[in-house]
Amino acid sequence: MARPGWNAVRFDPSRKGGHVESYFLKLNDPAGRRALWLKATILARPGRDPVAEAWAIAFDRESEHVGVKQVVPYEDARFARKGFDVEVAHVHLNEGHVEGDIEHDGHRIEFSLDFDAGGPPLIPFPSLKMYETKLPSSKLVTPYPDTRFTGHFSVDGGEPLVVDGWRGMQGHNWGTRHAELYGWGHVNQWEGEDSLLLEGVTARVKLGPVLAPPLTIVCVWLEGVRYEFNAPRELLHARGTITPRSWCFSAENQQARVEGELSADTRDFVGLYYENPNGEMTYCLNSKIAQGRLRLEVKGRPPLEATTRSAALEIGTKDASHGVRMLV
Repeated sequence: MARPGWNAVRFDPSRKGGHVESYFLKLNDPAGRRALWLKATILARPGRDPVAEAWAIAFDRESEHVGVKQVVPYEDARFARKGFDVEVAHVHLNEGHVEGDIEHDGHRIEFSLDFDAGGPPLIPFPSLKMYETKLPSSKLVTPYPDTRFTGHFSVDGGEPLVVDGWRGMQGHNWGTRHAELYGWGHVNQWEGEDSLLLEGVTARVKLGPVLAPPLTIVCVWLEGVRYEFNAPRELLHARGTITPRSWCFSAENQQARVEGELSADTRDFVGLYYENPNGEMTYCLNSKIAQGRLRLEVKGRPPLEATTRSAALEIGTKDASHGVRMLV
């Protein structure tokens, strides 16, 4: 599939049934103190008019995290059928450039950022057919898994923060509902390892009324070589463990073995309300300044061990007693 297809909107307003779809970006400062997360979402619920949402979270390890969200009717937004071109309220997300401002509950985040729209996409599912069929019910792809941002953003009218080569990514997911339980992580900023990238997920989804066993997919790129643990046999042996504050993973194939953990303290998470089309609520425990460790054993070379303080970690749960402050 050509790159424009990975960011094409999947929602079709003429079709009945529920649908959730998101475009998101994250970027981390080199010191691991700050991060910015941006998101545009479609939510379609049977019997109700669909809506579009614009989100932004400014993470600051040494201060309060700030979150904002704005909701508009879907018919007032724009999601392109080709390429990356999204407009929700005052937020514009385009190929290589994002800009806008969002206000919510007395807070405001403004941003204008350019990013390198190049490089190969990260496609975690083992077959392209899985992106076109009903199952799995939640689909994800990362059109730009390792890019750099320049520009600026500001929080609550403060001095603009200059972004000069911050590492980041852009992702896209869609489906009929959020997974019943999931842990997702992405890291492309490691201490002393510039060419290392990790993305992975452990998820439990419903197949009708039945809750399926957890499925774990892990993808690691190192020095331009891809170690993607997503073949059917590898998926059977991959393991993932989710807690309200962490995601642990392990996987192996004939080339390599990987294991690691992403985690964050409660104060480094924010809680987000992710409504499902059927009205049920998923609580997204979101951190873009999580800590992490990874060990990669590739045949024929010494094991690689790396750590980070700039991990993207999201825990999706139906448990309302998760203990994280809900922000938006």
